[in-house]
Amino acid sequence: MAEKKAKTTALSLANLAIEGIFDKKGEDVVRIDFRKMKNAVADFFVICHGNSPAQVEAIADSVEMTVKKNTGQHVWKKEGFENAEWVLLDFVDVVVHIFQAETRKYYRLEELWADAELKAIASPTPTDNNPKKNSKAKA
Repeated sequence: MAEKKAKTTALSLANLAIEGIFDKKGEDVVRIDFRKMKNAVADFFVICHGNSPAQVEAIADSVEMTVKKNTGQHVWKKEGFENAEWVLLDFVDVVVHIFQAETRKYYRLEELWADAELKAIASPTPTDNNPKKNSKAKA
């Protein structure tokens, strides 16, 4: 019988999405926390950008795979793959927005919610202890 995975919290899901973003070198990652806002559309938005349509698609695929692998959860709705200017992955409690840089500057999504808690997420730095993340390991 298949083992059922434990229910994932929205924060854990947002963090898994962020992990998937960094796996494909997504830039300027921001997590917006809506949990204290009444009638919010989700608990979290995660926003980032890539520098080409191919990178935007790769980031989206990485987020989907990371979430699926760790939680068994599928994306509920996804949009924007046609031109990859702005890809949206809706996991219900967490919505991931992956932009191309110019499109992100135009829409300024982060500036729409003054009441929400916005947190910039720094890219993890490779360590000498993790050769997978540090391809330039010292000889």
